[in-house]
Order: sequence, then structure tokens, then C-alpha cells
Amino acid sequence: QVRLVESGGGLVQAGDSLSISCAASGGTFSNWKMAWFRQAPGKEREFVAADSWGDAWRYYGDSVKGRFTISRDNDQKMVFLQMTSLKPEDTAVYYCAADPKVTSYSSSRLNYNQPARYDYWGQGTQVTVSS
Repeated sequence: QVRLVESGGGLVQAGDSLSISCAASGGTFSNWKMAWFRQAPGKEREFVAADSWGDAWRYYGDSVKGRFTISRDNDQKMVFLQMTSLKPEDTAVYYCAADPKVTSYSSSRLNYNQPARYDYWGQGTQVTVSS
């Protein structure tokens, strides 16, 4: 059974940096597509970043491109989100998501930014950025 547990959220000031983590268990982690989404109150879940180690791709949402970096440690079964130059509009609950399905290289990137693609989710970690 796949389980995801996020950690590292907190309260920071605008312009600060923060790194959040997601610990995974169950299955062959290195094959999974991993992603971060976020959801602010009253808003839809928003794509932040996604990574496929096996197919060597990584994508970012437009609002975080150049400021956030997704990375992973396959040995430790962890995925990280390094956030810099944080803004108040980055305030949200951040969720880690996993897609462990085996896909062909040509279909690997399909819907990488859609929540429906991901089968497993963590409980979320709150990130609050004060102005």
C-alpha cells in the first residue's frame, strides 16, 4: 500500500525560502511519477511541479517556474520541494502526489499537471507566507 507523508510546512515571510518533504512507502519508488499540488482556501487544486526520474522529465507550474525546484532521493524514497522568493500568494496547503502506474515513454507526460492522474495523495502541509 502506497503511503505519502508531507512535512516541513510553516509560517515564513515574503522573500524567504522553505523546503518541504514527502516521505513515501510501498512499491518501487524510482518508477513513480511524483508531483506537488497546492490548494488555497476557496480555490481549486493547482499544479506546482512534477518529476519522473525514469523518463527524465520535470515540469513546473507557470506561477512557480524559476522559484521552486522539485527533487527526489530514490534511496530514501523522498521527494522535496525547495521554494525560494516566496510570495503571499504561495500560501496554501501543499500536497504530495504519486502515480505508480507503468507507462510507455510516449504517454509518460500525459496529464502530468492534472490531479486525476495521481492515485495517491498525502495529507498535506500548510505553507503560509506573510507580507
